[in-house]
Amino acid sequence: MPSGCARVCSCVRGNKTGLSWTEDDASSNSDSSVPGPAESAPRGGRGGEGRESGSMEVVEHKHGVLAAFLNSLSPANLLRGWKARSKSHQDCSMPKVERTMKAAILIQQWYRRYLARMEVRRRYTWTIFQSIEYQGEQDQVKLYKFFNALLTHIPDPTRQPVPAERIKTAAAAAAQQATNPLEHDLLTQPVDPAYKGVHLKFPLRRKDLEALIDSFRRKKPHRLHAKYVAGVLIEAVEHLKRLPNLNQCSTAVSKQVTICGDLHGKLDDLLVVFHKNGLPSPDSPYIFNGDFVDRGKKGLEVLLLLLGVLLVFPGDVSLNRGNHEDHVMNTRYGFVREVKLKYKHCSDFLLKLIEDVYRWLPLGTLVNNKVLVVHGGISDNTDLDWVKNLSRSKYVSLLRPPVTESSAPGAELIDKMEWKQVFDLLWSDPQPADGCIPNSLRGAGTYFGPDVTDKFLAKHHLSYIVRSHECKLGGYELTHGGKVVTIFSASNYYELGSNTGAYVTLSGPQLSARFVQFSTATPNTKRLTFRQRVGLVESSALRELRAQLLQHKEALTEDLKRLDADNTGYVTVSQWSQALEARTSLNLPWRMLSHKLVTVHPSTGKVQWQTTFQDQLPAKRSDSGTVAETLYRNKSSLEAIFRIIDKDNSGYISLDEFSEACALLGEHLEASQDQAVDICRSMDMNKDGQVDLNEFLEAFRLVDMERHGPTTPDDDLSPDEPNKE
Repeated sequence: MPSGCARVCSCVRGNKTGLSWTEDDASSNSDSSVPGPAESAPRGGRGGEGRESGSMEVVEHKHGVLAAFLNSLSPANLLRGWKARSKSHQDCSMPKVERTMKAAILIQQWYRRYLARMEVRRRYTWTIFQSIEYQGEQDQVKLYKFFNALLTHIPDPTRQPVPAERIKTAAAAAAQQATNPLEHDLLTQPVDPAYKGVHLKFPLRRKDLEALIDSFRRKKPHRLHAKYVAGVLIEAVEHLKRLPNLNQCSTAVSKQVTICGDLHGKLDDLLVVFHKNGLPSPDSPYIFNGDFVDRGKKGLEVLLLLLGVLLVFPGDVSLNRGNHEDHVMNTRYGFVREVKLKYKHCSDFLLKLIEDVYRWLPLGTLVNNKVLVVHGGISDNTDLDWVKNLSRSKYVSLLRPPVTESSAPGAELIDKMEWKQVFDLLWSDPQPADGCIPNSLRGAGTYFGPDVTDKFLAKHHLSYIVRSHECKLGGYELTHGGKVVTIFSASNYYELGSNTGAYVTLSGPQLSARFVQFSTATPNTKRLTFRQRVGLVESSALRELRAQLLQHKEALTEDLKRLDADNTGYVTVSQWSQALEARTSLNLPWRMLSHKLVTVHPSTGKVQWQTTFQDQLPAKRSDSGTVAETLYRNKSSLEAIFRIIDKDNSGYISLDEFSEACALLGEHLEASQDQAVDICRSMDMNKDGQVDLNEFLEAFRLVDMERHGPTTPDDDLSPDEPNKE
């Protein structure tokens, strides 16, 4: 019998009322399904009669099977057989439709588990990046506060008192230079005829702006001449001086307004927003909500382009100040270095002009007096009436509270309360719990809860708050019952594929929000699968985390040795996790990350703790840089402070000596013993347990910029970098 017929016959079972098909039946041996002619003949039969009767039985059997097969294909019999099988449960086979559905369900379940695993990887990767970022900000704020207290309250025996009239003269000279920058040589010198970049005319017009955008869009653009950079900055300062502390934006004509969050030097993201949403116009006004620079490689281009649209469309663009519109933050996170590399011969002057732009940027925007747009958030002390009337230009850097010049009782307290109003607007973050507490994760600003939001909105008759300041996976997030909207416009912020950017348009009488997500990527990266992108981001995050662990190698080794009392080389995952969290304070899911960072014993589940520091990959050089970016000034003052703290004149500051210095500061430095030790360890770069003079000076360099102005070290610049001004 042909195998095809046998396969068909093997599918027909039972009372011929149903048809069943299984993979096992389909691949079964045809000889075992239907007896062959030789087997059909009676064993005892002889001669032709036996063979003839046997043949007739085979033919009848074939006809019967074929008839049963054809009969079973009718819809009625198919349905009847399926019902009978469902009721009796005697037949273990499965209909094809049912098998297909089951396979689809299994595939769906597998795919959902796959997506869940990918999402877990994305989230812990995100947590690593964010924790490292916030710890860097916390260290910066901590060191800055400490050194300001040192310079203010520890006497320097080598420093002579400066006459008051001399201070006023220097201040007047600085003010004159800020208000009359056209007298600077840079603005009077002609542009080199060999310059091939775009030429600008002031005041800026739309065609100048379009030429600037076309120039920035090129893969290898000609660097904008320093004269034009200074011209844009000076014109922007004059315009910003005329603006109130809180911009007013109305949708009476436009019917909508577009809000962009942090850009952080991501020029491609800004160009994507303009491509998708168009340039600003009376029908399409924009609000850019701070953090224009730092971390990205084209922060200067982003800043110039935003100032350009502000000057060309003055009534249709609002720029809010962010916490990175601050020279101290720029020194730590790369923007100062960027300006020095691009314009090394006139970087000092340009950086001073940029500081003038920062100090005159408005602190927020009110849309139809219904929505408040600020960079960070609010606190339980935020008062918009106070914010509207304060003098914002005196806050060159928000990381240092202002020192009042008034001798009236309570003047210093009032000045610091005003400073806190500005600080909270730029540095605060929302939290799910009620109340308002210090932002311990960043080291600055506050965490404000839903109750604080409700009271603030009710007091000022507002509908909701739009803020930025925090990177979000999808580019935006709604919290506090939709009354706080976070918008972040820098895609691929931590690493390629780490997050999408977004902007939001508010439209209608209720200012309803519509979010637009986007991401910029090169053609090669667009071909990556979802799993490859997650893996790329994960490997980058783990690399940065290993670099962080390596900084604590000596202390962690001591802690883990102490836990490994029997010297087996293994500790429990719980012990390992607690040791790492105690030293790093990163608040990470260490137990989940253990299989990625260390070797785990397959049977006991314990961690081979020596592998914590093995296979250390070099971390990608961040634009934020380290404390060795530039030289520093005022060595004599710092050396005097160093000698005061170094009581035994050993040339090193020990933890005990440092703690005594902190105790001497007392109320001026709000730091406990443990915090003092942390500050000292932050300055101990080689992790030898002591701080020498070089480490002391390098740590101070980050916080000394605002006090003494930027430096001009050509040694910090790349020797291969040509002067393209």
